[in-house]
Amino acid sequence: MSLAGAVDEISRYYVGDRSTVEKIMAALVAGGHVLIEDVPGVGKTLLAKLFSKVLGLSYRRIQFTPDLLPSDIVGTKVWRREREEFETVKGPIFTNVLLADEINRAPPKTQAALLEAMQELQVTIEGETYQLDRPFLVLATQNPIELEGTYPLPEAQLDRFMLRISLGYPDDRRLLKERLAWRSDDPSALAKAVLNKEGILAAMSSVEDVEVVDELLDYVAQFASIRRDRRVAAGPSPRALTSLLKAARAYALVQGRRYVVPDDVKAMAVDVLAHRIYLRPEYKLEGVDARDLVREYLAKIPVPRWRR
Repeated sequence: MSLAGAVDEISRYYVGDRSTVEKIMAALVAGGHVLIEDVPGVGKTLLAKLFSKVLGLSYRRIQFTPDLLPSDIVGTKVWRREREEFETVKGPIFTNVLLADEINRAPPKTQAALLEAMQELQVTIEGETYQLDRPFLVLATQNPIELEGTYPLPEAQLDRFMLRISLGYPDDRRLLKERLAWRSDDPSALAKAVLNKEGILAAMSSVEDVEVVDELLDYVAQFASIRRDRRVAAGPSPRALTSLLKAARAYALVQGRRYVVPDDVKAMAVDVLAHRIYLRPEYKLEGVDARDLVREYLAKIPVPRWRR
């Protein structure tokens, strides 16, 4: 079954915006990771479990706390007296879909252990390097309201996430009605596996084959003009623009196309670029929001006339 079919199956049980599911699927196919900023109880854990079940991938969850150590994530070596040797005990990071719950509650050293793995797709345990399994998707969450006792992610570490999204509140009436029908608060067990690891890896390898015409390359490049905005201390880096292009190609693949259209770029731009824009303090105090800034540039950058 196609990526669109997997999105259909996830959307049967996730009572929320379908475009959110499509964007996370695009991030997975593009080899990226997703930071979800939202209040508790809106379906973040359910969404992670649905992705693993429908795509036939392994799933682990880590609850980040102030006393969490890097070894609790990547693993450690344990001395086995009966064999008189050290045994490597791998941590929960050795999985395909990892839910890093409330990532900002762990200290920076522990956060760095996860973020290094996201970038390098490998971890080091007591001097030995171990490759992580592919695909590898980190869905990290943080509560934007309750900030006491948290360690905000530095800008350089935020850049490791391809997308930063918010789920928002679902249609409560539909949610309650379907929960009654499912007789469960966790319907992920009802979902069917419609893809497998090999199918996802094949989709990941085909992202680079998605066609992008020169006009669309120029369109993406024009978002660099955000750097010159008087409200911006640091705008989208070259990595941010290449991430936007790759996300747009993956989003086109999720839509069942082998070519990118302007709407693919527009669909991904806010979630890819906003967390990579650093506003000047005086404008932050005035309530300027980076997401609104990207929307402003989406409205004023000329969209190329599509032809194929």
